[in-house]
Amino acid sequence: MQKTLNSIDPFNGEVIGNVDVCDEDSIQTLVKQAKQAQLSWAKQSIQQRVHLVQQAYKNLQPIQATLAKLISREMGKDARRATYEAGGAIHSGPWLAEDSADALRSQRTGNNEIQYRALGVVAVISPWNYPLAMANNLLVPALIAGNSVILKPSEETPLVADLLIKTLNQSLPTGVLQIAHGDGRTGEALVKANINMIAFTGSRATGQTIMANAAANLKRLIMELGGNDPMVVLASADIPRAAQFAVASSFENAGQMCTSTERIYVDERIADQFEHAVVAIAKNYRVGGWPDTDVDIGPLVNARQHKKVVRHIQDALEKGATLLLGDKSPKLPFIPPTVISTIKPGMQLEDEETFGPVVAMDRFSTIEEVIHRANDSIYGLGAVVFGKDDALLVANQLQAGMIGINQGAGGTPWVGAKQSGFGFHGGAEGHRQFAQLTVINH
Repeated sequence: MQKTLNSIDPFNGEVIGNVDVCDEDSIQTLVKQAKQAQLSWAKQSIQQRVHLVQQAYKNLQPIQATLAKLISREMGKDARRATYEAGGAIHSGPWLAEDSADALRSQRTGNNEIQYRALGVVAVISPWNYPLAMANNLLVPALIAGNSVILKPSEETPLVADLLIKTLNQSLPTGVLQIAHGDGRTGEALVKANINMIAFTGSRATGQTIMANAAANLKRLIMELGGNDPMVVLASADIPRAAQFAVASSFENAGQMCTSTERIYVDERIADQFEHAVVAIAKNYRVGGWPDTDVDIGPLVNARQHKKVVRHIQDALEKGATLLLGDKSPKLPFIPPTVISTIKPGMQLEDEETFGPVVAMDRFSTIEEVIHRANDSIYGLGAVVFGKDDALLVANQLQAGMIGINQGAGGTPWVGAKQSGFGFHGGAEGHRQFAQLTVINH
């Protein structure tokens, strides 16, 4: 009997719809079809592949509003942000296809011809927090490189992924782009199958499992594995601007963002002023469900994530942190705007990725102290420094793949240091990760 996966609205608990789960036998069938389709797909010119992918993305334009609503209903994102994500994915897809093609065309250097050949079958395992954007950023360069793709979306957001793939496939050859629904067992079966590459965005723990399961056949890996991003606020910082960023970065997407600011260290000389500014800004953030167009912070994706954030808040308060704004025991499905000061090492808010709408702060007295504390983490995705000329000095000593000075961290390529990443994507260097570099001497 075919198992089904229900999609549940985190705002009201309503079952929105369901999809069929891929078991191990179904995975084998998908992989067989993907291998067969990939042979002819790779034989097409790179510009032909670009044309077909761009045509496929045109099919998405009439359903942008439907995709946005599904994002809101499946993971709780407010309507404004869901609309932005859907529109961004639809309009960036054609550009990303051309940008990938530019990076993957053969090059000549002296007697060497450098070619970027298809790897084969690529599994894209995408997260729930940006269900269109994150899948989009991986599957497009994989396709342009001549690979076939099997997308395994998060079990939290199956409907939006299903509609995405079905609509794109109106213009793509059969078997080139497929979807496998299910939980971690489906993902594990896909990773262990006879594929060539896994491109994954998700938790460090899942990334470790994927790496272990991929090791037997030395499958290629691109993995973004979360972060615990620090923000350093120097005495020279523009305090209103830094406070605005601190709140916005901590609360964006209800804090469920891989480069969300997770811990903030403020020079003790400006800390009182900074904290007051943060609280004043945070009080203006509005909480509610996706039907409300004035909402800033929606519900967390599920009860498990809500429980984790509450646990982190309570752990910090039990260990001596101070609650400046918020609720010690917020009820499902929301976490109200929360501001906590005097966090310390040993608190979950400091040591782990919280992934919720919490501004967590402490003070520092010396540059050496704050650099040590910012770097004292197994993670290294992003980091931010606010200040004047001295900001670059600090930024150059931070251990992160992406560092922003007086702005957010991010860009192309999208890369994490330490245990926040393995490989990278985005930009010419990232697009080439989806191909086999081959050198021909002639």
